[in-house]
Amino acid sequence: MATPRKSDRHRPGTLLRATVISASAAVLALTLAACDGGGSPKASPTGGHTATAQPGGTGKGTGAPSAAAEPADAPTTGTGSGGASASAAPAAGSTAPAPAKPAKPATPGATDGSAGCDHKMPISPDEVAVYRYSPEGGSLSLIVKHGNWGCAPADSDGAPFETVGKETAIPMDQAAYVTVTNPIVESTENQRIGVQEFLDWLDAHPNSELVFRYHRGADGAIDSLEEEFTP
Repeated sequence: MATPRKSDRHRPGTLLRATVISASAAVLALTLAACDGGGSPKASPTGGHTATAQPGGTGKGTGAPSAAAEPADAPTTGTGSGGASASAAPAAGSTAPAPAKPAKPATPGATDGSAGCDHKMPISPDEVAVYRYSPEGGSLSLIVKHGNWGCAPADSDGAPFETVGKETAIPMDQAAYVTVTNPIVESTENQRIGVQEFLDWLDAHPNSELVFRYHRGADGAIDSLEEEFTP
């Protein structure tokens, strides 16, 4: 009995399925190759969490540390092109505030009630504070200090006489014209006394610093002495 021969021809359905399977396998291979080559990075096994860099070593997990391990655009302190960072130098438009000018000191009159008073008045040329006298060398001399008038306090009856410099000796005539008030005599008006009476009072009250206006004669000795009022 004759054996039937198999036909070498494939059925149409079988040929179509083989073609589709081959094409699908080729597309899948190309897709996998693209992902492994220059495509997006593979997901880490930890579900998307990136490893942070640890000081002095590598981060946990696989792969290089993520960008969060190093701050971006770190400020530079160099002087190269591009300019220094904002923290290295102040902004170009900012300027340092000008120092406040010190206030002018108040004038003496502003604190003691004597407006317009000047403590730097010139030294009086004919007024002195008398301390004592000296008969040395056979001639009479008054030991005095020159000075000027200060500012009168608001609660005072007058301005003080402020002495300056060292003590000096001025010759005095034995017959000089002398007038005095309190405390030498019991009077608020000038009263004339003799030169010896005046010297006796100075002996009893040395360094009293009473203020006198004086006048010199032709020989340079005091020939007139008038006590000034001081508070």
